Amino acid sequence: MAFDQSKFLARFVEEAREHCARISDGLLDLERSSSDAETLNSLFRSAHTIKGSSRMMKLLAITELAHHMEDVLDAVRGGRISLAPPLADILFRALDSLSALLDKVAGGEQLGEAPKDLCAELTAAATAAAAPAVSDKSDKSDESDESDKEVAPVPAPPAAAAPAPEPVAPAVADETRPAQAAGKVQQKDYLRINAAKLDDLIRLMGEIVSEHGRFRRHVWRLREVERTTERFMARLAETCAAREGGSELAEAGAALHQSLRQAVRSMTAASLMQDHLVGDLQETSLTLRMLPLSTVFDTLRRTVRDLAREHGKDMEFVVNGGETELDRKIIERIGDPLIHMIRNSLDHGLETPEEREAAGKPPRGTITLSAFYDGGCVTIALSDDGKGLSAERIREKALAKRLYDADTLARMSRSEITNLIFLPGFSTKDKVTDLSGRGVGMDVVRKNIVDDLKGAIIIETQEGKGTTFFLRLPLNLAVFPLFLVSVNGFACALPATSIAEMLSVRTEEIIEIVNKRAIRLREQIIPVEDLAAILGLPRKTEADTEERLLVIIRDGDEKLGLVVDDILGREEMVVKPLPAHLQNLRLVSGATIGEGNSILNVFHVPELFRLARELTEPGRRSHAATEERRATILVVDDSFNTREIEKSILEAYGYVVVTAGDGQEGWEKTRDEMYDLVITDVEMPRLDGFSLTERLRGDDRYRTVPVIIVTSREKDEDKKRGIMVGADAYIVKGAFDQSNLLETVRSLIG
Repeated sequence: MAFDQSKFLARFVEEAREHCARISDGLLDLERSSSDAETLNSLFRSAHTIKGSSRMMKLLAITELAHHMEDVLDAVRGGRISLAPPLADILFRALDSLSALLDKVAGGEQLGEAPKDLCAELTAAATAAAAPAVSDKSDKSDESDESDKEVAPVPAPPAAAAPAPEPVAPAVADETRPAQAAGKVQQKDYLRINAAKLDDLIRLMGEIVSEHGRFRRHVWRLREVERTTERFMARLAETCAAREGGSELAEAGAALHQSLRQAVRSMTAASLMQDHLVGDLQETSLTLRMLPLSTVFDTLRRTVRDLAREHGKDMEFVVNGGETELDRKIIERIGDPLIHMIRNSLDHGLETPEEREAAGKPPRGTITLSAFYDGGCVTIALSDDGKGLSAERIREKALAKRLYDADTLARMSRSEITNLIFLPGFSTKDKVTDLSGRGVGMDVVRKNIVDDLKGAIIIETQEGKGTTFFLRLPLNLAVFPLFLVSVNGFACALPATSIAEMLSVRTEEIIEIVNKRAIRLREQIIPVEDLAAILGLPRKTEADTEERLLVIIRDGDEKLGLVVDDILGREEMVVKPLPAHLQNLRLVSGATIGEGNSILNVFHVPELFRLARELTEPGRRSHAATEERRATILVVDDSFNTREIEKSILEAYGYVVVTAGDGQEGWEKTRDEMYDLVITDVEMPRLDGFSLTERLRGDDRYRTVPVIIVTSREKDEDKKRGIMVGADAYIVKGAFDQSNLLETVRSLIG
C-alpha cells in the first residue's frame, strides 16, 4: 500500500516547530554560556530530527536547510568553530527561513527550493574550521549514525563524558500506541481536538458556574423562608392552643413545616454536592485551556535580543515564572502589550552604557519579566533598572499637548500624573523613532489589559532607579471574579482584579481635604466618593448611619474609596459584552445575570475614577473628551497632489488643515495664525523645508510647535539634518502610508 504522507503532515509540522523553538531557546542560552555541552548536543539532535523527518515526508527544501544547520552545530559542538554573534545571527536567520517553510507546508503550499544564499552561508560557516567538518552519511536510509555521535566541546575536561543519546521518535509514530515493555515509561495518549469545540465547552462550563451561583442564592432564600415559617408556626401553635379544636390546625401546620424543612435540607445537601461537582468541572475544564506563560515569554527572548542588537542597547533579559499558567485566550492577547512595554523599556527606560556609568550603574542594563499567582489572579511584572518615569517630564508633555491646563496639572497627584502615559497619542519622547515615541503603545496596553481582559495595571517607579509595571489578570476568560455591591437598592458589579480591599469606617473618619473627602489608611490619603453620586443616584445623608462601607478600587497607582450600602458577595460569573448600540457607554464594560434574572452592570473602573474627579473638580476636563477646538495643521508642499492627499487623510480624522504651496508661503501663513502642527516637504522653491523648520525654531511662538518633514530624501545625512534643524519626525515618502502619518500626528498633538 502506498504511503499517504498527507495524514502525517500536521503532526510533522507540529513536531518540527517544537524543535525549532528548542533550537531558538538553546541558541539564546548559549549566547550567555557557550560551553554547555548538553545544550549543544540537544540543538544538534533537534536539527538532525527535522532533517530525518522531513526526508521521510519528501520535503526536500526543509531537509537541505536542516542538514546545513546540522553541519554548523556539529562543528560548534566539536570545538572546530565558536558560536560567535555573527554565527548565531546566521543560525537565527536559518531558523526564520525554516519556520517560513513550515508555514508553507501547513498552508498546503509548494515549497520550491531551499534558500541558496543562506545555505551557502551555513556551508561556509561550517567549513571555516581548520579541520574539515564531519560529512553527512544520511543520504541512505540509516538515520541514526550521526545522532549516536555525541561529541563534547574541546574546552570541556576529559572526565566529563558526553550524555547518552536520546532516542528520536519518527514524525509519523502513532501517539496512541500501547504501553511499552516493562521498565520503560508508558507513552501518554493524546487526542487532537478542534480549538473551537474546546472553546464551546469552556463557554458552557462558564454558564453552568454562573447558573449554579444563582441556584445557591435561591437555596439561601428558601432557608430564610423556612426560618420565617418556623417563627410563624410557633405563634400559630400558641394561638391554636387557646382555642377549641385548634390542635388539628396546629398539627397540620407542623406537618407542613416539617415537609418544608426536609425539602430545604435536601436542597441544601444537593447544593453542597453541586458545589463540589461544579467546582471540579470548572477546574478540570479550565485546565484544558490553560497554558504556561513560557509559550509567550520564550518567544519574547528572541524578539528582545533582536531589538537590543538593532538599536545598540547592551542589556540582559531575565525571565522568571514561565511555568505560571493562564487561559490560552488571555495568553494570545498579551503578546502585543508586552512587546509595546518592552520597546518602551528599551527606548525610554534603559540609558546608554555611558549614561549608566555616569550614574554609578553597571554599563549593562537589565529588563526582568516575571509572573506569579496573586490572590486568585496572575500578576505579570515587567521591570527595568533604567531612569524611571519623570513626573515633571510627563506634566510638561501633557501641558504641551493641551490635555489639561497648568493649574489642573499642578493639583494632580503623582499617581494621576503617571497614569497620563496611558492616554492615546501620549509619549515623552522628543523624537519619533522606529522603536517608540509614536504614543501608540501604552494606550494599547491599557485597552487590552483593562478594557478587554478586565485586568488592572499598577506602576511603581523611582526616578534614576527604574520602573516596574504590574499586569494583574484573571486566570481565565470563561468566568470573571466579581464583587456584587448595592447602592440605593441598585445592584451592580465591580471586577475583583481592580479591588484593593473593603472595609467599614466610622462616618467621622471621613475627613475633608480642600474640596475632597478622604480617609487615612496606613499612612495613605485615599479620596472617597459616594458611588450613588457617581452614578447620578440620590445621595443618603451622613446622619443615616454611623458607619460607612467602603470598597477601595485601584487604577494604576491611584486608589479611590467608593461608599456603598452593602456588599452582596463575591461571585464568578459570565460577563456578556454590551450590544452594538451601547458600545460607546464608557461606564459599563459588560453585563451579567443577577438575582431573579435581573441584569447587573459591570462597571469600568477607569471611568469611575474619571467621573469621581469631575464631581470634585468640575473644571477638570481632558482634551480628548471635551475640547471643542479642533487641532489645526499647516501642510507645506509644492506638489498640489501631495498636499491634497495629506489634507484629505487628516481632515477625515477631524483635523483642520491649511495648505501652502512652498516654504515661503508657509512661513508667511505662520505670521498670521498659530497652528498646532506643521508638515513640510524639503525640496521647494523660494524656501526649502529645512530652512522653514529652522526659521520656525527661531520664532518664540513656534519654538515648541511640532514639525514633521515628509520628503523623498531617504539618505541618513538628510534625516540627521532634519532632526538637527528641529524636526520632531522625519517620514520618507517611499515608505509613506496613511497609518504612519496619522500615528505620528497623534503622537505629537493627540
